[in-house]
Amino acid sequence: MQQDLSKHTPMMQQYLRIKADHPDTLVFYRMGDFYELFFDDAEKVSRLLGITLTQRGSSGGNPIKMAGVPFHSLEPYLAKLVKIGESAAICEQIGDPATSKGPVERKVMRVITPGTLTDTDLLPEKSERPLLALNLVQHRKTITVGFAWLSLASGVLKLMELTSDEKSLPQRLQQELERISPAEVLLSAGTLLLDEYAKQLPGKFSEVPDWHFDIKQGQKSLQEQMGTASLTGFGAEHLNAALGASGALLRYAESTQGRGLKHVNALTVENEDEFIGLDTATRRNLELTETLRGQESPTLFSLLDHCRTAMGSRLLRHWIHHARREQSVARARHDAIKALILADSTEGLSTTLNTIPDIERITTRIALQSARPRDLSGLRDGLQHLPNLRNYVSMCIADNQTSVLTKILADLATPADCLDLLERGLMPLPATMVRDGGVIANGYDAELDELRSLSENAGQFLVALEASERERTGIANLRVEYNKVHGFYIEVTNGQTDKVPDNYRRRQTLKNAERYITPELKAFEDKALSAQERALLREKLLYEKILIELLPYISLLQAIAHAIAQLDTLVSLANHATRNNWCAPELLSEPVLHISQGRHPVVENQIERFIANDCDFSAEKKLLLITGPNMGGKSTYMRQVALITLLAYIGSYVPATEAKIGPIDRIFTRIGAADDLAGGRSTFMVEMTESAAILNAATENSLVLMDEVGRGTSTFDGLALAWAISKHLIQTSKSYTLFATHYFELTQLPDLHPTAKNVHLSAVEHKETIVFLHAVQSGPASQSYGLQVAQLAGIPQTVIRSARKHLAELEAHSLQSTSQFDLFSSVPAIRDEMTDTAMPQPEPSNELNEALDEIDPDALTPREALDALYELKKIRQSIV
Repeated sequence: MQQDLSKHTPMMQQYLRIKADHPDTLVFYRMGDFYELFFDDAEKVSRLLGITLTQRGSSGGNPIKMAGVPFHSLEPYLAKLVKIGESAAICEQIGDPATSKGPVERKVMRVITPGTLTDTDLLPEKSERPLLALNLVQHRKTITVGFAWLSLASGVLKLMELTSDEKSLPQRLQQELERISPAEVLLSAGTLLLDEYAKQLPGKFSEVPDWHFDIKQGQKSLQEQMGTASLTGFGAEHLNAALGASGALLRYAESTQGRGLKHVNALTVENEDEFIGLDTATRRNLELTETLRGQESPTLFSLLDHCRTAMGSRLLRHWIHHARREQSVARARHDAIKALILADSTEGLSTTLNTIPDIERITTRIALQSARPRDLSGLRDGLQHLPNLRNYVSMCIADNQTSVLTKILADLATPADCLDLLERGLMPLPATMVRDGGVIANGYDAELDELRSLSENAGQFLVALEASERERTGIANLRVEYNKVHGFYIEVTNGQTDKVPDNYRRRQTLKNAERYITPELKAFEDKALSAQERALLREKLLYEKILIELLPYISLLQAIAHAIAQLDTLVSLANHATRNNWCAPELLSEPVLHISQGRHPVVENQIERFIANDCDFSAEKKLLLITGPNMGGKSTYMRQVALITLLAYIGSYVPATEAKIGPIDRIFTRIGAADDLAGGRSTFMVEMTESAAILNAATENSLVLMDEVGRGTSTFDGLALAWAISKHLIQTSKSYTLFATHYFELTQLPDLHPTAKNVHLSAVEHKETIVFLHAVQSGPASQSYGLQVAQLAGIPQTVIRSARKHLAELEAHSLQSTSQFDLFSSVPAIRDEMTDTAMPQPEPSNELNEALDEIDPDALTPREALDALYELKKIRQSIV
């Protein structure tokens, strides 16, 4: 290494030593007013950011490539790099150029990675960007996965473990990563996950050494971070895999910040079954925070987000993805929303909340000693509005005591000493950066006030000096001025230079004038400039002292931030409920899902008139078989039931006139057609994979949405699969199921299974056009109206006419085969039902057996075959 370095200048030697410590990170090397990058880093950044690639010197006969960005505009460039998953090491000058021999001493002060952002300019305002560490521990055929994740911008640290077999591991990992949504995932360098699964999973993956995941060291690091002798109080003492992950997580986070994480002082242990399960397909299909096309709007989050603070928006997003199964949590939020509405305080609260800054992230930057003056002035102004918020909350709970609002009120207490420090220490509107001065308030420090006085009195001195010199020299247009380059000077035009006194010393020659300095002016210059420089140094020292004095208030400020976020989210939900006529849902302990006049929360805001519909599930009626035309509203109806259910458990009011909902553990969806070409899966394979996940995991407390299952293969294969899947959901899963289909043969299911029911979305045909009524009615649909929908889509009339002709021929020639298919498929189904061990065995069954044995489909006309089938069903129902 030394031999290689000897070929370079001392400055480049210093750079290469720093780069060797950060081989996979872009090194931004401070040189004067620029951050420079060299060699491959320069090429890469030039390509990614579109900045000019130059060169500086040479190495081995080849030019050293260089690219740079101004130091005062670094953040926009970093934001672009982080967005595409790059990391950057910021190398600052820490030595004094005036006293340095050779290159000024430099050091990497912080490392910017996608999961360790705290700067406002780099973070999305309304979402978290957590850093997550995964620790996989294998025991024979099972794998325990330890999760530890940290939102560095808020200080929230969480742990969780799950156990899985190898086959289902990728799917379960994907589900959890979709829920947590990390910006960066840390993995052991030896983890098989890197090779086998990482490409299939969301997030940027970073390797760290295996020993960073040591369990004992992780436990020790976590105890030190929490300031406790054990982790028993957090329920984390037995989570070995997660403890190992937490050690790697904390080590990585501290190394990027270059200091301890004083704001990470609380730990939450999550359970996999704590929240209503939402797999990747469900989050996508319900368009919770992102549309199917990857856009941010219109989604459930964009609809509900009337929050006035970024903290509130982030909490609302979290609630949407983390609806708790425990009904008491949602009920408490329903009560709080009711109190806010009854007190008619939402408008006043919204106005006040609009003045509150992002206290949560400001507190983090205080803890990391990176807060800027405008952060602290914003915090000061926000704390000054806490009494107003308390008054509004007090009004709300005066007649409607709620546990949530009562706790919020307690946490909104103004920290008097903290506020006093900020009010005394800061200018009303401080400068953006400390280096610019004008940050510390007048009267806060006597020494600073004296230095400022010397600097500020310069103007009066210069005016007086100019007047006296004009009188002494007789030069009427003589001027005494100052600039940053040449300091103070006396300027005399060329036509008056013969009047210049002997004590004037030439400082600068211009085209039309000469500039001079006098001993008196030079003495004042030294004094004034020295005072200005010392004032800036004093101001920087005082600002750093204020940051340190704010550290004891970190926990208190975090509690205030969380209380404001909760209040903002509840006010947002209350406002939306009032404006859109939403009702308070009733969460019950018995199995029921009853919705009266439900609407799709997002769609109803996108169209002029939305048709509301009912949905009624109970222990006796758990599957709705939905038929009707394409474009008739089947998918909308299914999704609205799921969204209303989810909203109720989030703690929101819901778009309906009444909603009674029992226990729900998971929501599953199988909607739409999409392939996975990169993963080598066809549309039908994706469909079957999602269906398999539902059938393997759904329980009697799950809500299942199945749309057009089996359409990706041949008609009979698809029909057989749809029949079998629906039967499994009825008999085995016993889930609340909305099953939409175009297979009219499935409408026979309710005849065989009393817990199933036929409903359809109505439509009316008029003069070869179709009118969708979007109303859910009992019974099966009469037809699919496929040709009419195709006509609406713009299919040429010649094609439509040809299709109508061919359809008529198909219907005329397929009546016999269709009847026989119904008969042949139904006879075995009826026999299976009679011998199913899960079904009560009817006695006697001679009548049915005799009827089955007498049937000879080949000898029956189509009409006789249908009549025979009808009689079989009647006999079967009478026996069962």
